[in-house]
Amino acid sequence: MKDKLLIIGASGHGKVVADIALKMNKWSVLAFLDDDKSLKSSMGLEILGTSTDVKKYIDQYQIFVGIGNNITRKKIFLQLEGAGASIPALIHPKSTIGEQVEIGLGTAIMAGSIINCCTKIGKGCIINTGSTIDHDNLIEDFVHISPGVHLAGTVKVEQGTWLGIGSTVINNINIAKGCLIGAGAVVVKDITVSGTYTGVPARRIK
Repeated sequence: MKDKLLIIGASGHGKVVADIALKMNKWSVLAFLDDDKSLKSSMGLEILGTSTDVKKYIDQYQIFVGIGNNITRKKIFLQLEGAGASIPALIHPKSTIGEQVEIGLGTAIMAGSIINCCTKIGKGCIINTGSTIDHDNLIEDFVHISPGVHLAGTVKVEQGTWLGIGSTVINNINIAKGCLIGAGAVVVKDITVSGTYTGVPARRIK
């Protein structure tokens, strides 16, 4: 395994990602790329250049996309994957991972999150601080689960959906791809049409 890690994105989400990497204590060198050319460092870690420089580092570094926006994260991840980059998953030591849980490459598991047994999490996902994902969930690629989200058992969240902070999903629910579930929303029936859903119970607003 390469013992250097390069994180694309040095702002909010990227800094949390770097904090996880530091606590994992697996890499001898951590650094950033960021498109804000005025930045020279973040969290005391060097910014080596912009995202367009990434190909210079693929042979020496593992690469992680530390960007919160699902669409942007997916675009950069797929470019890296196509270029043959080594992309790790980052799992905070103070998260709880059950038996027979699968975690895809490029996924970040934040502090205090709980993922129960027999759940599958795809590539490039964000499982944010203090969220809980119960048994037998399927979280597809490039999903963002915000802080304090709670998913009951046997929930399926399709690709690219964003669950807002503090939202809740009851058991045996499917959520369509590309949805935005508003903060504090409670999903009590299947969502089959992509869109923005808010409220208790969650209803489509656009």
